[in-house]
Amino acid sequence: MLIETYYEGVEIHREEKIIYAKFIQPHQVLSTCRAAGGLQDGLGNIYNHQSCEPAGHSHSIAAKLWRDPTLYRERTCEPYGLVAETCATMGTAANMNNAAFVCEQFRDLQVVAVITGGVEGNAGRAGDPASIFETADGFETLPPAESKPGPGTINSMILINKPLIPGAMTRTVMTATEAKSAALQELAVNSRYSDGLATGTGTDQIAVAAMQTDDPPLTSAGKHAKLGELIGRAVTAAVKQTLANQNNLTPAGQCSAKIHLQRFGLNRAGLQDAICRHLNETQARLLRDNFTEIERDPVTVAAVAAMAHLKDKFAWGVLPATCWSEVMGAYAAQVACAVAGDYRRLADYRERLAPTRSEGTNGGFADLACRAFAAGFADKWGDGENR
Repeated sequence: MLIETYYEGVEIHREEKIIYAKFIQPHQVLSTCRAAGGLQDGLGNIYNHQSCEPAGHSHSIAAKLWRDPTLYRERTCEPYGLVAETCATMGTAANMNNAAFVCEQFRDLQVVAVITGGVEGNAGRAGDPASIFETADGFETLPPAESKPGPGTINSMILINKPLIPGAMTRTVMTATEAKSAALQELAVNSRYSDGLATGTGTDQIAVAAMQTDDPPLTSAGKHAKLGELIGRAVTAAVKQTLANQNNLTPAGQCSAKIHLQRFGLNRAGLQDAICRHLNETQARLLRDNFTEIERDPVTVAAVAAMAHLKDKFAWGVLPATCWSEVMGAYAAQVACAVAGDYRRLADYRERLAPTRSEGTNGGFADLACRAFAAGFADKWGDGENR
């Protein structure tokens, strides 16, 4: 089914588990595709295919096809009447019906981003521990990290209605990647493999297509150039939209203390249990019964998010470790005040909660946040008998 025609140069089609760009006019393509990847002329299509269900590539047939990109391309193209040799191919577990289509324009310059995405199982930060090492004999599995790779990929098609020099094509990939990472940062997406914020997933792919016209080729796609701005805006908006569609991941949905603490080792149940260890039985039952309202209170989330951000600042070396007690004591006190709804206790909480320098580990940080929750909750509700 034809979804849209852009700048009279490319058609976007969606059929069952595939979205493909059909070039009406010649385009040069630069992609990470395993089949027809790199810089290519003469391609007729680029496509994004739902190559597996969200269980990943563990199914034997899917795994076999994934190891052979040429066979995978042939099997994918055949049902849709596409000529395999003229296609650059991307694969994902994301639902094609959750794709985002964003077009940005300035004067006669257009940039189109067609993006699918999912981050729930495979979001990662550049530099996270790897799970495989490529050798001449194939991929060697490395000792497992804390989490095994799960499903999740952000696949991007970037379509531009002007020719670009090769350097600008490459710069487009850089700018689009920065925009994707900016979207994940704004959504506070956690890495599944470390205690950092995600910058992408372990399997992201991209294809950039620039229409070949008689116009002089553009030479810059960086942030100072209008082309770079359009790329950044289109990709950021499309990544946010597709993640909202695929994962129900929205800015409002990320207003959660649990989400901001999760990368430090606390899931929902673990957070409740850790807070309740500092409460009496009646208070603990009351907290569990009202936990969603408490951990999603915007003022409380703001205080927890500040603590998490400051934890990052210490990890990155921006703040010296010698200031850990003063800084974290002050901001843990903010959490306690937010939960209690009483900022007159700020100095008292700061004195009570100030951690030692030896408590600067992830475990120590998580425990501090939980003690702050408990202190504020206990003071707000007393023995828990009166609501």
